[in-house]
Amino acid sequence: MIRLYDNTTQKPLGNLTEDQLQFLMAHLEEESNDDQDYYINRATLEMFQQAGADPAFIDLLQRSLDDRSDMEIRWERT
Repeated sequence: MIRLYDNTTQKPLGNLTEDQLQFLMAHLEEESNDDQDYYINRATLEMFQQAGADPAFIDLLQRSLDDRSDMEIRWERT
């Protein structure tokens, strides 16, 4: 299972499929090969939608952002 977390609060946000994780990794910059955290904002979500991201993945990220304009997320395999 791949779990997504709010990197600031450590709160779990939901689960990702392998395809959703691969999409995330392919579309956001990684600082190293073992990097598992990413910065997202509203523009990121728009970019993901235009790139054909899974609607359930977009919904998870939108709910995670809630009323914030940006956040850092990270993923872990459990």
